[in-house]
Amino acid sequence: MNLTILKTRSDLENWRKQSKNQPIHFVPTMGCLHQGHKALIKAAKSSSKEQLARVLVSIFVNPLQFAKGEDFSTYPRNLEQDCNTAMSAGASAIWAPEFETLFPKGKEHYFTIKAPSSLKEYLCGAHRKDHFDGVATIVLRLLNFVRPKKLYLGEKDWQQLVILRQLVKELGLQVEVRSIPTVRDKDGLAYSSRNKYLTAEERAKALTLPKLLLQESIQFQSNKDIDLNKLSSILKKNNLDVEYLETVDCKSLTPVNYYKSKFCLLAAAVHCGNTRLIDHIFLMNRKPIVAIDGPAGAGKSTVSKGFAKRLGLIYLDTGAMYRAVTWFIQKENINPDNEKELVKALSNLNVDINLADSGIQHVMLNDQEISNEIRHPKVTAAVSKIASKAAVREKLTAQQKFIGLKGGIVAEGRDIGSTVFPDAELKVFLTASSGERARRRANDLINQGFSVPNLQELENEIQERDKIDSTREIAPLVKAKDAKELVTDGMTIDKVIDTLIRIFREEIPAEVWPSN
Repeated sequence: MNLTILKTRSDLENWRKQSKNQPIHFVPTMGCLHQGHKALIKAAKSSSKEQLARVLVSIFVNPLQFAKGEDFSTYPRNLEQDCNTAMSAGASAIWAPEFETLFPKGKEHYFTIKAPSSLKEYLCGAHRKDHFDGVATIVLRLLNFVRPKKLYLGEKDWQQLVILRQLVKELGLQVEVRSIPTVRDKDGLAYSSRNKYLTAEERAKALTLPKLLLQESIQFQSNKDIDLNKLSSILKKNNLDVEYLETVDCKSLTPVNYYKSKFCLLAAAVHCGNTRLIDHIFLMNRKPIVAIDGPAGAGKSTVSKGFAKRLGLIYLDTGAMYRAVTWFIQKENINPDNEKELVKALSNLNVDINLADSGIQHVMLNDQEISNEIRHPKVTAAVSKIASKAAVREKLTAQQKFIGLKGGIVAEGRDIGSTVFPDAELKVFLTASSGERARRRANDLINQGFSVPNLQELENEIQERDKIDSTREIAPLVKAKDAKELVTDGMTIDKVIDTLIRIFREEIPAEVWPSN
């Protein structure tokens, strides 16, 4: 066996030193590795551009997360088999510490973590009192020893994932949390180390749970009612003892009425014989929408386009739509202050945006492509004023909302999160300092072959446009209350996109919308 097996902290430190500057991607497990673990290891091995990243898999059956009477002593353990599984999936090393390695003086001499009460009040937390405290305590200790760049967790244990993300965020740990979808066997049963306990007859009964969850997801997409009492009865008729069956908010983990929610989690825990099984499915009645707002020159178009491509979403450049109308008004010498003239001109105007397979955006106005024309400085100087006109915003907002009915889009502009798609699953306010935006604008003009004013003049223009955009009466530029702000000064385009994808994953599980 070529896989390195580490036992002590000294072993771990020596292995880290040998890694030199290679980043470490970490997969914590309790052993009894299965296809779900293999998927985590493979993702850790191949998910980034860092070809030299090393994958460390820990195997530690954590006594702190088992309550009295649970299966700690009988939990499946087979280190040799686990090493073979991890190696076949691409692991660089296994760390299999003893309890004394993590707590040399005994656990009573060390800090322990209390998971937030609000995150463990329902689902598994309501039935396993200290479980998530034990999980958080051990994972934090493992992270402090390993010091990885990325931490890989499965979405199958959704409540655990939400709690550990919060732990990393609140403690400011320098590790990026990545998640992968629940991995299922051919028959639909979610992989779990405890599946080994099931007899063939029990497994057949256990399959009732994933089948019912999938059925209810389809019902939800068709706007049909979900009867939790009826589902519970069906599970019981199949000799599955229901511990809980609930619909909860995906982030707060608090109960929600599914019929009032466009996106929630249907989760269950059942006992099949002596085996406890958990499973869930996300209920979503349309594809996700990402709304990216921000001031001019913040890089929204470039970033949104790349972000959409990475996630396989449709890119909607609303700014280009307003530029197209501005170009048309200038070309036709229409007086934008004459409301009747403006409304008449817009009545037969059709703006469309197509994104070619090559990633190049084509802006069409009444079947005429004007992709280059709308980037002229003359259009740039006037677009803010034109966009403030009620008739223009009414027409384009209606068109944008129609495009977004089925979701599956990344839309960027000035009022996407606040006006066009206030129910977007993710809202981002992308911004940068005026000086940074002036430098970017100068580079854009150079690349497009236009003359370039001095930077101070460009910065003054940007500040003036910010003022106009944010103070106009109709749909002003504003950060939506629930938007996440991202300041991009000093960040490369790839870094901004990577950050957006990380934020997206905190809102939308990979089970719902996997990356390309």
